[in-house]
Amino acid sequence: MINIRRSKERGHANHGWLDTYHSFSFADYYDPQNMGFRDLRVINEDFIEAAQGFPTHGHRDMEIITYVINGEISHRDSMGNGETVKRHEVQRMTAGTGVLHSEYSSPTEKTHMLQIWILPEKRNLQPSYEQTYFAPEDKQGKLKLVASRGGDDGSVHINQDVRMYSSLLSVDEEVSLGLTEGRHAWVQLISGSLDVNGERLEPGDGAAISEESVLKLNALADNTEFLLFDLN
Repeated sequence: MINIRRSKERGHANHGWLDTYHSFSFADYYDPQNMGFRDLRVINEDFIEAAQGFPTHGHRDMEIITYVINGEISHRDSMGNGETVKRHEVQRMTAGTGVLHSEYSSPTEKTHMLQIWILPEKRNLQPSYEQTYFAPEDKQGKLKLVASRGGDDGSVHINQDVRMYSSLLSVDEEVSLGLTEGRHAWVQLISGSLDVNGERLEPGDGAAISEESVLKLNALADNTEFLLFDLN
């Protein structure tokens, strides 16, 4: 069973400095039919103007993943971390008992990124931070694990039974993933065009997947990039 969340169906807000699309309910966008999927709570696609961003604000009890598509985002937090996240890097922050942070785009370049929130397996975890580079050749034509419980295969560690993959495909390249009984998946297409078990996705589309034993993902265009979440 595959339910498509089309790009145009997402919540949308344009604040001038920030043009943002919400796959699930977020901030002023409330959709009781789309409050998340399994442990996925937020997928926001953000376009941030140069030298703009989010002033210091707080989070708690959430696993927060930043995936930069173009540009860069500079991060500062109350744990003492000060890093810049660039293309092909994945940042993970466990908010846990509470953390303050700020995020600002490049002084000269617009930033395009996905911000992903995952519900943690338990509350009041110790806040922590991690950032890892994944070479594009490791994602080309394959599913590259970039986040998982335990940090398998060099992925960033998240405190939930979720495996997040990143992939870059050329036209007609195909990758597949087996789903054990009771597992679910979400596919978020970033660019290109993708066939998922016979369903076509275009940029910004998401697909909620249940009761499928195998996912076959075939690129219908060059420069197809997507994220795949294997969910409990």
